[in-house]
Amino acid sequence: MTQTEDQQQQKLVRGLGLPEATALNMIDMVGIGPFLVAATVIPIMGGPQSLLAWVAGALLAFIDGFIWAELGAAMPLAGGSYIFLREAYGRKKWGRMMSFLYIWQTTIQAPLVIASGAIGFANYLRYVIPSLTPIEQKGVSGLLVITLTLLLYRKVSTIGKISLVLWGLVIGTIGWLIVAGAGHFNAALAFDYPPGAFDFSAFFWLGLGQATVQTIYSYLGYYNVCHLGGEIQNPGKNIPRSIFISIAGIAVLYLAMQLSILGVVPWREGQHSEFIVSLFFEKIYGHRAAIVATCLILGVAFSSLFAAMLGYSRVPFAAAADGAFFPIFARVHPTKKFPHVSLLILGATAFVFSLLFKLKDVITAIIAVRILVQFIGQAVGVMVLRRREGSAHLPFRMWLYPLPAILAILIWGAIFLSTGWVYMVGGVGIIILGIFVFLAREGGPGAFLKRSSD
Repeated sequence: MTQTEDQQQQKLVRGLGLPEATALNMIDMVGIGPFLVAATVIPIMGGPQSLLAWVAGALLAFIDGFIWAELGAAMPLAGGSYIFLREAYGRKKWGRMMSFLYIWQTTIQAPLVIASGAIGFANYLRYVIPSLTPIEQKGVSGLLVITLTLLLYRKVSTIGKISLVLWGLVIGTIGWLIVAGAGHFNAALAFDYPPGAFDFSAFFWLGLGQATVQTIYSYLGYYNVCHLGGEIQNPGKNIPRSIFISIAGIAVLYLAMQLSILGVVPWREGQHSEFIVSLFFEKIYGHRAAIVATCLILGVAFSSLFAAMLGYSRVPFAAAADGAFFPIFARVHPTKKFPHVSLLILGATAFVFSLLFKLKDVITAIIAVRILVQFIGQAVGVMVLRRREGSAHLPFRMWLYPLPAILAILIWGAIFLSTGWVYMVGGVGIIILGIFVFLAREGGPGAFLKRSSD
């Protein structure tokens, strides 16, 4: 641990155990995403075979989870990917660039993630309040971001207790859906496959790729604990455990949830519904019960945004504490001991984004922006780090190394191609712009290349 990292750790408190870490991961994963995506993947795949997209998303999360678990256990500090990329590619040159690019993209995509959840929340609220106008929806999404910021403005040990309550809400809501579906399950509906559903043609694989872009959005968050590495107790064990427990738990819940919906709501009807889960409860219990269920779904979305804002607020803080970002982000609240400036700036930016953008404009963009630097960059980085430093010192070592890292690179690459050329160009463009900004900070390409090797 460097002197800067030691100073960072002295400012933070390891107040989150395995239950709190797992809860924060799970509530980050289960936001409004699965309730919106449940309907959108059906027309992409053309029937109930859309379940395969949920399986594909879970497999990718498990494979990628090995990379996060190894890096997170080895480097349990606030900042997550910022720390991982810097250490993997070297502090003096390429690691500086990669870690800067991650912070660069995070300043764009993190507020978009929060905004997407807030916009989705406001959209689903229309089932409860059908008269809600577009302007009023924007007001709801903005107010939600403000509320979350205020709720997170407190010490982390208190947040850990709040996370357990919100985790109970998440599990209870999805559990009710699964139990209700099991009691009214119609296999003829759930397995009503159209002709040629499994022809495994090029069109089939294209559809699976596009659908997985949507489902992986609903799985994102299994790594949230890594952003909070400096506040996790016994991180060498609890970070990997919380990652795999949360992925396994959410994968089972998602698959059971999707199967329950398909067994109650005919897929040809559900694929056109903006509120497919509310429609599910309405068919079983009637409109009033569906209103209650929708309110619980909104509570789940709120819980997810709570966890996401908590994790993302630590990323610019870690970079600033390391001297690689604006110093103001390194400030820690004098009594509550959390990075309050970073949280407030994230909240303010997300507030603006929630007013400017539509949900359909951000989900695919979020995935496209992150893949090259963060996900593929880390998969390559873990192999670079292993080759340079070996694995004997690692608290956790991924199974079947290097297979998970290689598979992650290939699958993330395929997902990136599936986002479409517009989003691919946008993702690459953001990286190129970030490189120019980085080189300007470094005094130009010549000064950067003259840096001593790591």
